[in-house]
Amino acid sequence: MSDKYDVIVIGAGPGGYVAAIKAAQLGLKTACVESWSSSDGKSQVLGGTCLNVGCIPSKALLEISHKFEEASHDYEMQGIIAKDVKIDVTKMMERKSGIVKQLTGGIAGLFKSNGVTSIHGHGKLLANRQVEVTDSDGKTKIYEAENVIIATGSKPIEIPPAPMTEGYIVDSEGALEFDEVPKRLGIIGAGVIGLELGSVWARLGSEVTVLEAQDTFLPAVDQQVAKDALKQFRKQGLNIVMGGRVTGAEVKRKLVNVSYEDSKGKQELKVDKLIVAVGRRPYTDNLLAADSGVSMDERGFIFVDEQCKTEAPGVWAVGDVVRGPMLAHKASEEGVMVAERIAGQKPQVNYDCIPNVIYTSPEVAWVGKTEEELKTEGEAYKVGTFPFAANGRAMAANSASGMVKIIADEKTDRILGFHIVGPQASEIVAQGVIAMEFGSSAEDLALTCFAHPTLSESVHEAALAVNGGAIHIANRRKKK
Repeated sequence: MSDKYDVIVIGAGPGGYVAAIKAAQLGLKTACVESWSSSDGKSQVLGGTCLNVGCIPSKALLEISHKFEEASHDYEMQGIIAKDVKIDVTKMMERKSGIVKQLTGGIAGLFKSNGVTSIHGHGKLLANRQVEVTDSDGKTKIYEAENVIIATGSKPIEIPPAPMTEGYIVDSEGALEFDEVPKRLGIIGAGVIGLELGSVWARLGSEVTVLEAQDTFLPAVDQQVAKDALKQFRKQGLNIVMGGRVTGAEVKRKLVNVSYEDSKGKQELKVDKLIVAVGRRPYTDNLLAADSGVSMDERGFIFVDEQCKTEAPGVWAVGDVVRGPMLAHKASEEGVMVAERIAGQKPQVNYDCIPNVIYTSPEVAWVGKTEEELKTEGEAYKVGTFPFAANGRAMAANSASGMVKIIADEKTDRILGFHIVGPQASEIVAQGVIAMEFGSSAEDLALTCFAHPTLSESVHEAALAVNGGAIHIANRRKKK
């Protein structure tokens, strides 16, 4: 087999494996390099962080823990008696691992059916689009390509005050492998990862304290929605400490002693486990030779343009290693765009229409601008909101907290932002993405017929409320 390809992809996560499949579908001879190995080191594991230790396993645990919480606390009010409900953590982890194995194996099947060559080893970009691959035995081999796509993803950020300590101080990956429910759990970081992991273990019985250094909760989220979410999370028992800056953490007598400072001064917290979830950084370790022609910024992000081209001809980069949100679906869309551009097409990712989701309960999801951003930009806008408390389907499902919020341009009525905190927000947000992708106005959604009873009726009502026409809540009085 020739060692020269039309496309070589470095990394088999959501950006890389999707790019490789699309390139192969477009008739390009394609190979994908991935270093991730099975626990015995004998076989390659595809799917990257998302499928193996990120999106998929965390959602499996979130789903299981949500069912456990419902059975433990919510069934009785609905007439279902379920006494002495217990959680088997071992079986829960086996279920999670089974889902991961099925999906990663599915990628291997997709590679085979689409004709993608899978190369096991660590990929390093050399000059002139050559890729050096080092296998598990340390042997190297050089491959050539007309185009190289870098999709190496990201890794958890470690912080000096809380060094990783096996079994006690762990990152987001370690938090997916607990063999029992911690009695007391500490989490550093109230971002997406911290909130999701905190939700899992709190539902299963942990006393969870989340320490967030910033004073603003979820600063990237529309603050009306963020404040509603914070209220719900605290009501569920999550102890979220804002402005809590961790200064140290050490293990003593099988407990983690955490030191932090907040508005009240120096504080201490003792927990059985501590999760460090302060964000992620690009994974670019030993990735680029000095003469590769690819540049990075001081944080390790690879410089690319709007089409994901690097400064080196024929070299592209997608996903977590480049600018923009670290989201699996963003990486996949960029992977498709790059593959199609290599094939001579002219697609473009619309970065204004990338949805964000936090898979807590209630879920938080959004796309487009927040009120805070529009105020800063000096844009005139109008807002419509509708609470799930007035939605029949939400009430029937015992999930009536939260709201849908739609922000539209004051003059044109075009939708600028779409925000949700509530049940199935991760699914409902797609309606906002589609509407914004087609340049819809709030009136367009208001004129659309939604099925009754559904959660999506809240979108309809929020769109009606933008212009003061909501049916099932009182509207704001218009200024005369």
